[in-house]
Amino acid sequence: METPLSNKQKFIAYYKEHITREGADALLAYLESPASDFFTAPASTRFHGAYAGGLCEHSVNVYESLRAYVTSARFTDTYDLHFSEESIAIVSLLHDLCKVNIYKPSKRNVKKDGVWVSVDSYEFDDQLPYGHGEKSVYVISGFMKLTREEAFAIRYHMGFSKEEEAKNVSQAFEMFPLAMATYVADMEATFLIEERNK
Repeated sequence: METPLSNKQKFIAYYKEHITREGADALLAYLESPASDFFTAPASTRFHGAYAGGLCEHSVNVYESLRAYVTSARFTDTYDLHFSEESIAIVSLLHDLCKVNIYKPSKRNVKKDGVWVSVDSYEFDDQLPYGHGEKSVYVISGFMKLTREEAFAIRYHMGFSKEEEAKNVSQAFEMFPLAMATYVADMEATFLIEERNK
């Protein structure tokens, strides 16, 4: 019986198979380097993926969700929408690069069986406070060019969160269906896949 691939192995395999544009190799080299904690970082401080490796796991989950969604007959035949394998991989695998190097290990007190105990945790410490989706676009663009649709999909993958202006989100989703699909995949990964796997 074969040993299942780790999330890091899956991420790298999906990345190398589908992302081939100029600068892609340099970006992957950065993610694998000591300058980046992408493969060991959590996805959040206390919510989904709040553990070592959570960011990579979440990125893989979003890729698998997005690809299943946008290659379904409903999406391709009913809506006549088609995206390249490279665009699907870029927006899903890289949508949260804004989270690289921002979570620092720490401790917090929680009550267990009526007693306060100290547990391992993470604290938010962003040394490049450039927003969320827009920061991911900024980081990626330092290595390779994004299409306009890819940039909007990454920028608005948080959808109608409290940080976003609803009018801009609606307009982005209307103009760029990949942005709406990326938001849906991000929500599926967060609330269905990762919540159920806690």
